Amino acid sequence: MGQENVMYFAEKEEELVNLLFELGIKRNVARVLVFLAKTPMVTSREIVQGTVLRHLEVVAVMQYLKKQGWIRSQDNKAKNKGKQGKIYELTKPISEIVNSIEKEKIKKANDQLQLIQKLRNCVS
Repeated sequence: MGQENVMYFAEKEEELVNLLFELGIKRNVARVLVFLAKTPMVTSREIVQGTVLRHLEVVAVMQYLKKQGWIRSQDNKAKNKGKQGKIYELTKPISEIVNSIEKEKIKKANDQLQLIQKLRNCVS
């Protein structure tokens, strides 16, 4: 049987996951994002192994990431591997994804500040 090279989370990766989580990104999404940033072109099986998430959790995360436009997939052309699946990769570097998260957080904060100002005007 062939040996698979699957990346597992070290302290730095766990810190990245925790920071994304503190910013409001779901923990499973953060784990998969960090995994994909470190190991491009992976199968869902490798994501399951590397992130220690269940298959159904990975499927849900991949749907969310695809909806965000952060990943793309292609058919796995591997032969003699049983069921053919997909290979996943980020559509842009993780730094650009962080920039889009930042923009979203700034917009939400500004929206909240506008609501506070409207509230102040109503009670004045």
